[in-house]
Amino acid sequence: MTKILKTETEYETALREAERLVALDPVAGTPEADRLELLAVIVADYESKHFPLPAVDPIEAVRFRMEQAGLVQRDLVPYIGSKSKVSEVLAGKRRLTLPMVRALSAGLGIPAHVLIQNTPKQDPESATDWQRFPVREMAARGYFGATHKGKGLKESADALVQGFLAPVGSRPVYAFRKQSQHVRTARTFDMYALYAWTVQVIRQALTRKPKVAYRPDVIDADFMRQVAQLSWSSQGPRLAQEFLEQHGISLVLERHMPKTYLDGAALWADKGHPVIGMTLRHDRLDNFWFCLMHEMAHVQLHLQDSGKLYYDDLEFAEKADPREIEADDIAREALVPRKAWEHSAARYVRSPDAANTLAKQLHVHSAVVAGRVRYESNDFTVLSSMLGHGAVQPLFPEYRSFRGDK
Repeated sequence: MTKILKTETEYETALREAERLVALDPVAGTPEADRLELLAVIVADYESKHFPLPAVDPIEAVRFRMEQAGLVQRDLVPYIGSKSKVSEVLAGKRRLTLPMVRALSAGLGIPAHVLIQNTPKQDPESATDWQRFPVREMAARGYFGATHKGKGLKESADALVQGFLAPVGSRPVYAFRKQSQHVRTARTFDMYALYAWTVQVIRQALTRKPKVAYRPDVIDADFMRQVAQLSWSSQGPRLAQEFLEQHGISLVLERHMPKTYLDGAALWADKGHPVIGMTLRHDRLDNFWFCLMHEMAHVQLHLQDSGKLYYDDLEFAEKADPREIEADDIAREALVPRKAWEHSAARYVRSPDAANTLAKQLHVHSAVVAGRVRYESNDFTVLSSMLGHGAVQPLFPEYRSFRGDK
């Protein structure tokens, strides 16, 4: 008769027996299946008492393995049975059955004892330390409404933050951290501040959701050139926002949170609704257009079916990640095609006249070419007066109103 485990030897023996039974794939209701369920209970009990770390959630283990292997939901169909079952399992609406456990263990290499243990009963939201959110900054920006500007914030932080997160699902921070996100930066950032910024961007995107559905094939080289040529207008950034919205893509401007060092991001607001978030951390036209093109490249190439969120600190020169290098290259080509650059005087002469001539030829703003000259020459002191300092924020009056400025 199986008893409560008291020693590490008993624990290891129970694990081996559980894995043996999983391999047998016993039919529900048989003695073997009943024994496997009992082993799962006593193994989980031993782990909760003797291990300093909480037991791994089986679904989190599956998600982590998917991230490691670059898998998407449809890749789990052979192990779980159907697309609907995969969605229900990953959403926590369906428990893993023994056949699923056996298939996942064999196919993905996840230890069977991790998959058969009971899902922790703790409410995931209780794992979030709400006090770690930048509540004062959030209140100052009006995230909690006009009535919450400072008084009683500490006492009501839990309720305020959870209410703020509710429209986007109130996903706990630890799950956000484990999500397959990609951050381009060399600096240590505040995860809670980044999460708050992300939720605010999504909330705004959902408030002004495009009326046209996004098509995954809509962004290509010609599409990006059309957007880039909107820079020719003094209203270019605003026109770009409207143009993207007409193709199912939201462009949201939200000032970066302290300790996030963020220029832009590419993410999903909900299914089939991509969002480009930008901070205007550097309010210059050259930075706006390059950041926009970079995030559009992420939407085109890297956001599809991956579940990833892409965050970019463009001051950090990415030299290793192929996705970032690819996005940089596509952004430069959309703004100033390599062929045109190589045949222009601006390649050799760092003068306003040369930059203006190429800009006119390409039908883009001169700030775009000035930025390219500075990058190619690695001299960030030249053509500073052509970069369009302070030219973007005035086009977006709502950028000031929702950040709590007077």
